[in-house]
Amino acid sequence: MTMRDEIDHIMEVMGEAFDPAWGEAWTRRQVSDALVVGNCRALLQDAGGRPRAGTADAAGFVLSRAAADEEELLLIGVRPGCRGRGVGAALMARFIAEAQARGIARLFLEMREGNPAEALYRKFEFEPVGRRKNYYNRGTISGIDAISFALEL
Repeated sequence: MTMRDEIDHIMEVMGEAFDPAWGEAWTRRQVSDALVVGNCRALLQDAGGRPRAGTADAAGFVLSRAAADEEELLLIGVRPGCRGRGVGAALMARFIAEAQARGIARLFLEMREGNPAEALYRKFEFEPVGRRKNYYNRGTISGIDAISFALEL
């Protein structure tokens, strides 16, 4: 798969998976720039929770960034019609397994307080390690904290 194809799939999922009210979705340029850097990775899953291959549409994706022996989950998105079918769990399991295989010792992520994805993160034993007070203050959104999570591998 070419990088352009990968970005197309990511952007299609992102367009469905992220509510614009929160301002969490990235632009095509942000995704493209991140993947060119070299320390960022993308994982794509199909609707069956398998790594996306061939002509299958992506049902979900992960974007992450590694530095030394740590990696940060930057974004995870699953198409609304594919939620509750194991796609997110398959993505998280793959993200963790591939990080371990590359010698990553600690994973991080940050989410807005109240994000329903917290249940998925806790299922994989991520623990809260910090909080950014009132981090979400855009448009009609105000006073919502960001919570940092970590997982020791």
